[in-house]
Amino acid sequence: MLITLWLRLGAFLGKLLLWLLGLGLLGWALATAWFAWQHSGAVSAEEQIPSGEAAMTQDIIQTAVRIVDQHRESTRYLRDAHAKAHGCVKAEVQVLPQLPVDLRQGVFSEPGKTWQATVRLSNGNAYPQFDSIRDARGMAIKLLDVSGKQLLADQAGRREQDFVMFSHPNFFVSDVAEYRQNVAAQADGKKVMAFFPGWDPRTWQVRHLFIALATLSPAPDSPTQTTYFSVSPYKFGQGNAKFRVMPDPASCPAYTLPKQNQALPNFLRNALNQQLSTDRVPACFVLQIQRQNANKFMPIEDTSVEWRESDAPFETVAKISLPAQDFDTPALNLQCDNQSFNPWFGVEAHRPIGGINRLRKAVYEAVSDYRHSRNAEQ
Repeated sequence: MLITLWLRLGAFLGKLLLWLLGLGLLGWALATAWFAWQHSGAVSAEEQIPSGEAAMTQDIIQTAVRIVDQHRESTRYLRDAHAKAHGCVKAEVQVLPQLPVDLRQGVFSEPGKTWQATVRLSNGNAYPQFDSIRDARGMAIKLLDVSGKQLLADQAGRREQDFVMFSHPNFFVSDVAEYRQNVAAQADGKKVMAFFPGWDPRTWQVRHLFIALATLSPAPDSPTQTTYFSVSPYKFGQGNAKFRVMPDPASCPAYTLPKQNQALPNFLRNALNQQLSTDRVPACFVLQIQRQNANKFMPIEDTSVEWRESDAPFETVAKISLPAQDFDTPALNLQCDNQSFNPWFGVEAHRPIGGINRLRKAVYEAVSDYRHSRNAEQ
């Protein structure tokens, strides 16, 4: 009798498990189909600015300043993101000598031209932490002595073109409204609320949570072994494009990085120093663009959507070399800490577009001014 009861119970639980599995697969299939339908078809090639964006931007500036205050050290105020640098290094960015005519835009208009540049490599967190902790990694490139009218009227003397990137192809928020809600929750220490702002499931941002978790990846062996993405789009001549930087070891002397002690808090700086300063071996990358095809789902205003390479391939426009050098000195590290990188430092041919870039324009300037003024008082 007892054995029969257990067998029936086991059969019931087995059927229940199969039903639940079937329902789960059906839900996954429906969600996948809905997502594919929502993320298909033609998009606008022009910016679409929603009402209320300026007011939301001011709220975000206040939150960003609060984050800077929260994470300040005893002797300095830090950036609100990418606070920890592995180093700022000199670089050369050479436009491809045989660059096709339709790719000759802005700073890439002269085939074979070599730009002198500064590259900052960093962790993504707003507070310095051990490199072994899962995090995004950043690369900011500043081309020097760039002619042409600068985008920011009060920065006309800069003569720079910045490209700001990090190590994931898409962002964990779509637009300014979502960014405001997300960053406010994180600043209040309510990280769960960043993606689940209320009891209404329609407000939950599960897909964006998975993007955030994927962004927080394990540390690479070296900052020179990571691929970096602009995430947000920019003008590229008369069209729009995103940027990517990939390692290009074939263009540099063969090099094997000695095994690093990843238990050390700054092992990524040590790895960079090992290659460029100790072993005197340059590091090489390619700089690529991915041009928007507005007939495909490649939106400007939603940075959570990755532009598929099947819709538009990346095309190499320049090569980047980080030559052998000594960069890890107190004077150079202070200079690195005081340097500002901003996608709005540049020329019209590479104007940042989309909501997150419009937000950056205001927030970068406000936070940079606040941080530099406070550090000057220290």
